[in-house]
Amino acid sequence: MALIEQIQAMVEQHPMILFMKGTPQLPMCGYSSQAVQALQAAGAGQLKTINVLADPELRANLPRFSNWPTFPQLFVHGELIGGSEIIIELLEAGELQRIVAEAGVV
Repeated sequence: MALIEQIQAMVEQHPMILFMKGTPQLPMCGYSSQAVQALQAAGAGQLKTINVLADPELRANLPRFSNWPTFPQLFVHGELIGGSEIIIELLEAGELQRIVAEAGVV
């Protein structure tokens, strides 16, 4: 299976998935750390994360798939939500909590 098809399968398989640098326990960039903190503050407990630093091919091809150049990247129900700035804005607006609940990852 081609890598783009694998990415498509991942975002469709998980109701909410965060492609980030590092892991939630050990984020490797400030933006990934902020995204994880915001998602946890919104109640995301069952969040699927993928460390793009562990897979250079994924790191190179995900921006082509999503049309989003930076990491982290949050997908919900197969659709790109955005990066850390958008995740934080959604949290501050009270929307992220609803998105997390609807994705069933609490």
